[in-house]
Amino acid sequence: MHPGEAVFREFLISIVLHNEAVADRLGLQPVDVAATMLLETRGPLAVGAIAEELGLPSASATRLIDRLEKAGYVRRVRGERDRRTITVELVEGGLDDYHAACATSRRHLDALALRYGPEQAPLLLDMFARVAEAHRSATAELRQATP
Repeated sequence: MHPGEAVFREFLISIVLHNEAVADRLGLQPVDVAATMLLETRGPLAVGAIAEELGLPSASATRLIDRLEKAGYVRRVRGERDRRTITVELVEGGLDDYHAACATSRRHLDALALRYGPEQAPLLLDMFARVAEAHRSATAELRQATP
C-alpha cells in the first residue's frame, strides 16, 4: 500500500467514527446526522432528493425524516403552488445540539488551522471539494454496479 493511501484511509476512518460519535451523543443514527449536514449545506430538499443523495429507499428516507422531525431538527413543508410537493427544512435552532456536539472537533480543527497560512486555505478547500466529488462519483458507480 502506498504511504499516502494509508494516511487517506486513516482520514476517512476518523471522519466515519466522528460522525458515529456525534450521532451517539444526539441519540440519532449516523445517516440522520448526514441528512442534517446535507440540509444545513444545501438548504431545504425534497424527500426524494434526500433519499437519492443518501442512497436510501424512499421508505427509509421517510423514516429518517420522521426521526429527525420527532427530535426537533426538521419539519416537512408543503409546496405553495403544488400541495403534493413536500420539502424538508431545518427548524430554527434545531441544530443547536448538533453544533454543541461538534464543539470539540471545531476546537481541534481550529488548532490545526493555525499550522497553515491564509494563502494555503484555497488549496486545502479545493482539495476537500475534489475529494468529496471523487467520493460522490465512486459512490454512484458502486450503487449502479451489479454485485
